[in-house]
Amino acid sequence: MTMSVPERKSGSEGKEEESEDESEILEESPCGRWQKRKEQVSQGNVPGVESASLAMDTEEGVEVVWNEVLFSDKKVFKAQEEKIKEMFENLMQVEHPNIVKFHKYWLDMKESQARVIFITEYMSSGSLKQFLKKTKKNHKTMNVKAWKRWCTQILSALSYLHSCDPPIIHGNLTCDTIFIQHNGLIKIGSVFPDASVHGKARQHRDEQRNLHFFAPEYGSDEDDYAIDIFSFGICALEMAVLEIQANGDIAVSKEAIITAGQSLEDPPMREFTQSCLRHEAKLRPTAHDLLFHRVLFEVHSLKLLAAHCLINNQYLLPENCVEEKTKSFDPNAVMAEIKHEDRQGVQLKYSHVSPLELDKFLEDVKNGIYPLMNFASSRLHPVPRALSLSQEQVEMVKTPTPEPQETETRKVVQMHCNLESNEEGTKTHLSLFLKMDDKLHRQLSCDILPTDTSKDLASELVHYAFINEEDSEKVAAFLEDAISRHRVKALASGSTQ
Repeated sequence: MTMSVPERKSGSEGKEEESEDESEILEESPCGRWQKRKEQVSQGNVPGVESASLAMDTEEGVEVVWNEVLFSDKKVFKAQEEKIKEMFENLMQVEHPNIVKFHKYWLDMKESQARVIFITEYMSSGSLKQFLKKTKKNHKTMNVKAWKRWCTQILSALSYLHSCDPPIIHGNLTCDTIFIQHNGLIKIGSVFPDASVHGKARQHRDEQRNLHFFAPEYGSDEDDYAIDIFSFGICALEMAVLEIQANGDIAVSKEAIITAGQSLEDPPMREFTQSCLRHEAKLRPTAHDLLFHRVLFEVHSLKLLAAHCLINNQYLLPENCVEEKTKSFDPNAVMAEIKHEDRQGVQLKYSHVSPLELDKFLEDVKNGIYPLMNFASSRLHPVPRALSLSQEQVEMVKTPTPEPQETETRKVVQMHCNLESNEEGTKTHLSLFLKMDDKLHRQLSCDILPTDTSKDLASELVHYAFINEEDSEKVAAFLEDAISRHRVKALASGSTQ
């Protein structure tokens, strides 16, 4: 077979041809959803990843990153295959607004080598390192409010990872692996929790320019979440001073880090970064503790608390509820009033609140720009049981008649319930509509009898729907309330059901 090499064209024609060449589809995922392109992307130095290409999600119509981990020795791969699967299954459970989303993975076995391919969210706005360079180039200084907001978001993500069960250590946190969106949202990427899966997983430490981000104990048997705290401390310091000068050397020296820390004019900010950079790992604070540090801690406004409450209970509300509610309000009506005996009181009217600003604020809260970690207690985020057990343990706990269907792993975003009684009132048909986080939906239905209790019905429906443990309680409560209200309404109208 022969191939003709096209001539290089000049001007706009050449650029157009180059663009078309980069968008050429090289490979498809087994399900056909993701299409790998020729264009290479840089999403930070991901340990163990040989190549990262731009890809298209054909279902959502958005760009994603196609990552590949290569294993030249198939025997080594086979020996670790179950461990690799378990690790990547755990990664798919990571769900946090300040962590780059991990979509899917699959294994590709060939005669010469084996590949692990995984799809991650594409961060098109660039890394924090690039943003800091641009800020310094424009002779600007870092805004303290922005610095605090970014620190809070990064710590929110780290606190989540460290409180997973089992804990996930990021192990590669630098200003190159932290990304900033146009709306100010910070996301950390390159989560690769188990270095032993791939021989090259920790070799990125040898890259001299990022050497100062890694703790002294990094790579030893004793490293734990404290290595992420050290890395965060360097990131926080670099965000504050924009750049830690290397003084002509390839690597940033300890002296340069000390000088940068001492240049911070605010004593609490200086103490905050220094506490993260303590040489002894056990003396460093946790991510959760740092969120309560006087530099970051604040009493959140009632507006932010209400926004989080609204977002967390969104499944109970119809779509566009804020827009519909604001339309029905009289703009001159008084929402709240503060009265004073010695002077005129203060009135807050609905016209003082812009629906557009409120929608944007709610969207920012939903996206993770204003996390509420300062109020959250430290808690474990359990990995689903099937993922946390080894293959031998799974065999031991199998029942003689295993369940025919796996537990639902997707999250429930919204719920609607419809109940209709027959004319005789002898039974009621229930339809439950579940909107899932992957924008696909489920609809469940069944007939219920007057003798069935609301609580037992709700629990049984959740069990047979294989709803995951995290969502089962709220779905059951929603169903119990819907059934009870329907029965009260039916009794009021004279029906037996």
